[in-house]
Order: sequence, then structure tokens, then C-alpha cells
Amino acid sequence: MVRCLTGAWLLFFWKAATYSLIIDGCQVVRKLVEASSYRLSNGARFCGILGNGTPRIVWRNEGMIKEIKGSVTAGKGSYAIVVSRFNEFITSKLLAGAIDCLQRHGASDEQISVVWVPGACELTQVAKKLAQSGKYVAVICLGAVIRGQTGHYDYVCQQVVRGIGQINYDSDVPAIFGVLTCETLEHAVDRAGTKMGNAGADAARTAMEAANVNEQI
Repeated sequence: MVRCLTGAWLLFFWKAATYSLIIDGCQVVRKLVEASSYRLSNGARFCGILGNGTPRIVWRNEGMIKEIKGSVTAGKGSYAIVVSRFNEFITSKLLAGAIDCLQRHGASDEQISVVWVPGACELTQVAKKLAQSGKYVAVICLGAVIRGQTGHYDYVCQQVVRGIGQINYDSDVPAIFGVLTCETLEHAVDRAGTKMGNAGADAARTAMEAANVNEQI
């Protein structure tokens, strides 16, 4: 017995060459012939195919909602990585994680461009130019902002979040937020390849998936 996508139950009897389809409590039994196809009242189509003595069932509901899902694969497009030099002890590890993730999912060196900027506030201006250049399928923004003794941390975080978000509004190319905003240096280290994973690699995965979704739309 097989559970179908529509919620119906399908009972298949090979020797008798029949199938029993139960939809909303109503049982329908039909003779199965080679490459037979039946359209059901709910718009679904059931196809029975016999090949090499082994029955195979193909179920396709033509009335289903179209669903688009991105896959985490680099594809053939190019990726830009904008990385902040401020707190380079952290951001260099984010960059290494992002590059490693892209390469593990099929990206070649020629598909990856890296642009260094002075600090987190400069990420958005350069990322915007890269997104609008038409050369890249995604732009990954990497940085590390760590709280200090003044309110500077809050202003920088607000500007970076708003700026990267605005790029996504203005451009068809996804700009991925890979900026750490941490209370302490220890929290940043944890998210740069140690206990909490690598935020650069996470951003790269997001970039590939977002680019793949855009390609399907």
C-alpha cells in the first residue's frame, strides 16, 4: 500500500494486474494495462507502467500547487564575497569557510571573487555595486561587529542590516547577510569555525540556494 501525494491510498496487486485507489473513503478498482493512464475526478492522473516483469507506479497530480525549492549547488554562476578587514582575525575564518563551502558544492576558483573592504559599514556600498554589475548570481557579505564600551556597535549593526536588506529590495541578485553581531569576542570565535559552526559557510550555502531559486523563477 502506497501513500499518494494527494492523501489517497493506493493498493497495487501485481498478479491480478489491478489497483485499488481509495479517495475520501470511496474505493475505485480498475484493471491495469501496460502504460495505462487514468484521470481522476480531482484532476490527478494515475499511470501504471509494467516493464521487465516489474510493476512500477507513477503518480502525478496535475492540479497540485507548483513548488519551487532551491538546491545547495554552485551551478555555473559566479559568486562575489565582500569581506570586512576590521576584526580580520574573525572575518578571515568566515571567508575561508565560505570559500570551502562553495568549492565543496562544485564552484571553481574562477567562479569566486573576493573583495576586501575596511569595515562592516563599507560592505553595503561595494556589495550593491557587485549585485548591480550583472556578473554574479549572489553576493555574500562577511564581517564581524563586536560590542565595545560605547554605542558604536548598535549604530554599525543597524546600518549594515538595513543596507544589505536594501540591496535585496533594489536588485535581482541576492545579497546574503553573513555578518556576525556578537556581544563578546568569544561569541564571535564560536561562530567562526568552532563550537557554533562557521557563519561564512552558512552564508555560502544560503547564497547557492537563493541563486538556484532565482534561476527557477
